[in-house]
Amino acid sequence: MSDKKNFQLVICTCPDKNTASSIAENIVAQRLAACVNILPGVQSIYQWQGNVESAEEHLMLVKTHSDKFSALKNSIVSMHPYEVPEIIAVDINQGFPEYMNWLGSSILS
Repeated sequence: MSDKKNFQLVICTCPDKNTASSIAENIVAQRLAACVNILPGVQSIYQWQGNVESAEEHLMLVKTHSDKFSALKNSIVSMHPYEVPEIIAVDINQGFPEYMNWLGSSILS
């Protein structure tokens, strides 16, 4: 693994709680993520195939490392029902040191 400082927050929406929970449990079990928060009741308004659409979704906030992103993305895509799932990675530049140490120990072994 490369630098322990290259942590990411990956954002992914799911159509329902069961999908989000299944994906979250799978990626944590594979040690592709240290933690996943699932936020219910997110209203998404978006363009899809020329139409403005609206959907109630569940938002997953996935804490991982940049070295895990490719495998994480592939795992999410393999389980996700959407044709084009939202999978966006944002670099984590700072964090509570003890939490960041825990994050690293959870996925970087």
